[in-house]
Amino acid sequence: MSVFGNYSQYYDLLYKDKDYQGETDFIHSLIQKNHPSPKTVLNLGCGTGAHDFLLSKYGYECVGVDLSNDMLAMAKEKQKRLSNSSVSFHQGDVRTVRLNKKFDVVVSLFHVLSYQVTNDDVMKMLQTVKEHLNPGGIFIVDFWYGPAVLTEQPSVKVKRLENEAIKVVRIAEPKIDVNKNFVDVNYSITIEEKATHVFSSLYESHRMRYFFLPELEQYLHLQQLPILSSAKWMTTEPPSTDSWGVHVIAKAR
Repeated sequence: MSVFGNYSQYYDLLYKDKDYQGETDFIHSLIQKNHPSPKTVLNLGCGTGAHDFLLSKYGYECVGVDLSNDMLAMAKEKQKRLSNSSVSFHQGDVRTVRLNKKFDVVVSLFHVLSYQVTNDDVMKMLQTVKEHLNPGGIFIVDFWYGPAVLTEQPSVKVKRLENEAIKVVRIAEPKIDVNKNFVDVNYSITIEEKATHVFSSLYESHRMRYFFLPELEQYLHLQQLPILSSAKWMTTEPPSTDSWGVHVIAKAR
C-alpha cells in the first residue's frame, strides 16, 4: 500500500510552496547537458504529475508512474483540465513496473529512492531504471544524503497551510536509526473544514533511507549505470554535510 494513500487529497496543498517550476527548469538543463537528443522521459514516482506537465512544455513526451491510485487520479484530473496529450500516467511499483518501452531519460524526484529502504528494494528500483533506458540514456535521481542527515540530525517540524476550503497542520516527528541508515518520519495531520469548523486527523509513518555516494555508486555500477556527476540538489556544488538533498546523474551503457 502506498504511504500516501490517506492524505493524497491534501498533497498538493501541503507542497504548494514547492518550486516545481524551478526544479523542472533545473532537470531540463541537466537533460540538455547530458543527452544529445532527448525526446522521451519516464518519471518514476510521479505523484500528482506536476513535474510531468512542466517537462512536457519543453517538448518531451512524458510518462509518469506512481504506486498510489489516489495520486494518479489527481494527475489525470489535471490532465483533463490542461488537455495535455503529451503526458500519460500508469499505476505501478517502481521496483517491479515494466512498460515494455524504452526512454531517453528516466527521472525519480522528491526522494523516491529514499523510500526504497532495503538493499533489495534499491536494486529492484535500479533494475527498473535500467530496463527502461535506451543505450546512452540518462538517469537523474535525488535522495537523502547520509553525511548531512548524520551531521544536522532530523528534528521536529510543523507546517501550516490553508486554501479556501480547509486548514491543514502537519507535525513531522522523526526518529533515526543510525545502524540501519533510515529515519522514520511520523506525521500527525489535522484538517479543519472552514465552512463547518469540523476537525479530522490522520497519521502516517514514512521510513526514509539515507545514502552515501560510494554505496550508491556501487548499486548503480551493478546495473551498468555509472555515475556521471553528483551535486547538491538544484546546484552544481559538491555534496556536503549541509545538503540533505543530493542528486546524481547516471548513464546507461
